[in-house]
Amino acid sequence: MRILVVASTKAEIETFQAQITDSEIDILITGVGMVATTYGLTKVLSQNDYDLVINAGIAGAFFKKLAIGEVVEVRSEQFPEIGSEDDNSFISIFELGLLGKNEFPFLKGKLTNPDAGISNLTLVEGVTVNKVHGSQLSIQKVIKQFSPDVESMEGAAVSYVCMQQQIKFIQIRAISNYVEKRNKSAWNIPLAVRNLNIMLQKLVLNLRVES
Repeated sequence: MRILVVASTKAEIETFQAQITDSEIDILITGVGMVATTYGLTKVLSQNDYDLVINAGIAGAFFKKLAIGEVVEVRSEQFPEIGSEDDNSFISIFELGLLGKNEFPFLKGKLTNPDAGISNLTLVEGVTVNKVHGSQLSIQKVIKQFSPDVESMEGAAVSYVCMQQQIKFIQIRAISNYVEKRNKSAWNIPLAVRNLNIMLQKLVLNLRVES
């Protein structure tokens, strides 16, 4: 099984990268955000064939049912910023009639991974943003309209590209912080990164054994 592991920054998967010697596993560091991720991943997939793409990184959790440091698998993604403002309300591209809610690769307005669950981790719903949430008002609005469990800056881009390219993929995220008014003293990025790398190594090993 040939696997591509995709992360936005080297720091998120540095331990995993240092330990991997399998020639069937490639690493792609895209840079932060949807634009860099879409470009980098599309370029690599146009030049190489993979059986599986693994998107690995850290994320913020909207609810404390997810513990800091916990590693989860993202089952579906949404773009909560693509659309239009109407005073204090947000109108999605689907509500604007610019895209059908069931127009491929979307299903009911979400990018839902048909292969979700192969990690045996807790499955969560994600949103991908250009600007991480940091005010109570905007947090409550996104929760009400999109019902996410976690947010990242790259997940939906990976989902979109892989679904368009018809390549099997999985997204795993370690919770580094809660989505709240910005409070870095409550974050634990080192714990999240450590747990992410441990789980990533286990996941790849299991997948390689099963293949």
